[in-house]
Amino acid sequence: MSAMNEKDYYAILGVDEHATTDEIRKAFQNKARKLHPDVNKAPDAEAKFKEVSEAYAVLSDSDKRRRYDAMRSGSTPFASSGDYTAPQSSPYANDSPFGWGFPFGGYGYRRQQRQTTRARSYNPKAGADVIYQISLDEKAAREGVRRGVTYQRYTSCAACHGSGSVHAEHPETCPTCKGTGRISVNLTDLFGFGVVEMVCPECEGSGRVVVDPCSACGGAGRVLTASEVVVQIPPNSHDGDEVRVPGMGNAGTNGSSSGDFVCRVAVPAEQLTPKQATGFQTIGFALPFLVLWLLGGSGALLILFAILGVVGLLIAMSGGVRHGRRWWGSASRAIGNGMSTGTLFALLFLMFSCTPTVGSTMYGTSGYMYG
Repeated sequence: MSAMNEKDYYAILGVDEHATTDEIRKAFQNKARKLHPDVNKAPDAEAKFKEVSEAYAVLSDSDKRRRYDAMRSGSTPFASSGDYTAPQSSPYANDSPFGWGFPFGGYGYRRQQRQTTRARSYNPKAGADVIYQISLDEKAAREGVRRGVTYQRYTSCAACHGSGSVHAEHPETCPTCKGTGRISVNLTDLFGFGVVEMVCPECEGSGRVVVDPCSACGGAGRVLTASEVVVQIPPNSHDGDEVRVPGMGNAGTNGSSSGDFVCRVAVPAEQLTPKQATGFQTIGFALPFLVLWLLGGSGALLILFAILGVVGLLIAMSGGVRHGRRWWGSASRAIGNGMSTGTLFALLFLMFSCTPTVGSTMYGTSGYMYG
């Protein structure tokens, strides 16, 4: 296999590279019978069925198979005019299971001989924020600090200025799906399953491709680089506060906007320990049973509340009590989370305790009728 992140369709179908069309067809039939969603109820059956169908769609077509084999061997399936240069591996290759090359359809070999590089999907997406957590003691959080941070992020490609292509001015319609973003594999002749529709693997559903992808970024319009930023944490900061530096997050693909650098403040002194969180959640879990008892429930509810409440209180207080507003806020949230679960169990308890048995129902009915 070449360095590109491509699927091994031969391995997916379980056939040899020199398998005949008939062997490929039989292998697909065996796989599809086991993986079809109507037969196989496993959670990943549908995804595997589409993957097998995808492999069959390529290997059963002689032209697509020829181009796929050429791509696997690291050569170009087009004319070897001598000026073909394989694009460098893109840090975004993992964003698509097909990298920037796929054996479906055209590769933009139209304008000049240099355009023998394969098309990559044109899929503009805004860049994600970069999340960074900084841990401070109580003094630093109270007085504020200034910190320099070195981190990795995706920045706009300098070679193509973020467009994804050095020469092409605009993306073009995907030749595989004709701009629809989806392809269909007809399986009627094999099993009568009909037509299986899936996202076009060449344009990744966008309907457009970069026909002359930049060799520096692989057509994504951004590259992975190291960056530095200075973050000013203001005085009187608390656990959970955020400081944003606009535009210093990941650059978007194909010229889209960049995200922000988000610095999250962590003050351990204002946080619950895992043990304390469990204790407060237990207290919250017990509260709905107290409410049911106050509304006229049985004494068993009060006993259950007392046991759970005492156990939860002992666990919560084992790490000591802090007097900060944020610490108690965290404790309140933990109690609320426990109450959500406790309410569900309390309602189930109420439902089953109020459901009469068959015998009692018959007795009560006869008493009403003849009393």
